[in-house]
Amino acid sequence: MDTILRELAAGIPQTIEITLASFAIAAVLGLPLAILRRSPFWLVRMPAVVIVEVLRAVPPIVWLFLIYYSLFSSDQVRLTTFQAAVVGLGLIYAAHLSEVYRAGLNAVPVGQWEATRALALPRLQTYGRVILPQALVVVVPPMATFAIALLKDSAIASVIGANDITFHAVQLTQQDLNGLANFTVAGLLYILLGVPFALLARGSDRVLSRRLAGA
Repeated sequence: MDTILRELAAGIPQTIEITLASFAIAAVLGLPLAILRRSPFWLVRMPAVVIVEVLRAVPPIVWLFLIYYSLFSSDQVRLTTFQAAVVGLGLIYAAHLSEVYRAGLNAVPVGQWEATRALALPRLQTYGRVILPQALVVVVPPMATFAIALLKDSAIASVIGANDITFHAVQLTQQDLNGLANFTVAGLLYILLGVPFALLARGSDRVLSRRLAGA
């Protein structure tokens, strides 16, 4: 068991790096996609709709193969397995998070939007000071759920050779043929890595809810 744990633990750093980097990309790109999808102008809204639906319609493993073997595989631009995994998962989860953001923005009472228009607040202040603080309370719990899902989906990166926990479990199983023990330990490691995300989500939810209630 110590040998299995030691071998699989070597993949923990890249599992965490892929998860955090992909989530950062998704969190940043998801917001403009959500705002564009709320535009009253279809010429602005339609490209965002197409991007989100295409990213969500194709399985993640297919996206990773496309990105690693095709889209950025030229003599000028060639991504490492880590970079391909981060770009692929980041884009896929940006599409998912854009829907979470959109739900959060839709949950803000209409009166709040009308008040910002009555006060003639610039768009930046409207979102920064009025809308986003209220939307965050709705958005944070599902964001944490997506972070945990992303941690699990990071295992897909092993198919293109990313040096994560699953990759090490596969490599070790090919050597000792003890797949049950190897993947049981791998599953336990993913559970342990997911606990901080769950605790962070609950803590953030409580803090944001208290702040909004006290506002």
